[in-house]
Amino acid sequence: MQKTEQMNIRIDDLSGPEVRALLEEHLQNMYEITPPESVHALDIDALRSPEITFWTAWSEGQLLGCGALKELDSTHGEVKSMRTSMNHRRKGVGRAILMHIIAESRKRSYTRLSLETGAMKEFKPARQLYSSFGFTYCPPFADYIEDPNSVFMTLKL
Repeated sequence: MQKTEQMNIRIDDLSGPEVRALLEEHLQNMYEITPPESVHALDIDALRSPEITFWTAWSEGQLLGCGALKELDSTHGEVKSMRTSMNHRRKGVGRAILMHIIAESRKRSYTRLSLETGAMKEFKPARQLYSSFGFTYCPPFADYIEDPNSVFMTLKL
């Protein structure tokens, strides 16, 4: 994707084959690098829960990436399922989706946005992205428990 191309981020119903393929790639990758008991990535059925809003980013008919926002309570949201297609990494897709999720969280009047990501080296770019937006490390939240394979981060809105 070049800078001149427009990225369209939209709510997605998770029915398209491109979205299914990206989420399958995401889950497969998570299980390749993370012990099974530490994988918190959601499958398509779980992403269809009413408390979750799922977005996809597109440009010229190509799926670039996805991300979701789970409402934990009326003031606290959780970033879920952030994934950039392998062909579109390092082009600002994840940054654009995260900006969209943060903006939506503010519209919903959340006071806090949190996330769980991996502690392994493969997740370092994700942790750097979140830190660049002001997310800071925090203890486990919601139903999470301490896990050496997980890192928890939060952003006060």
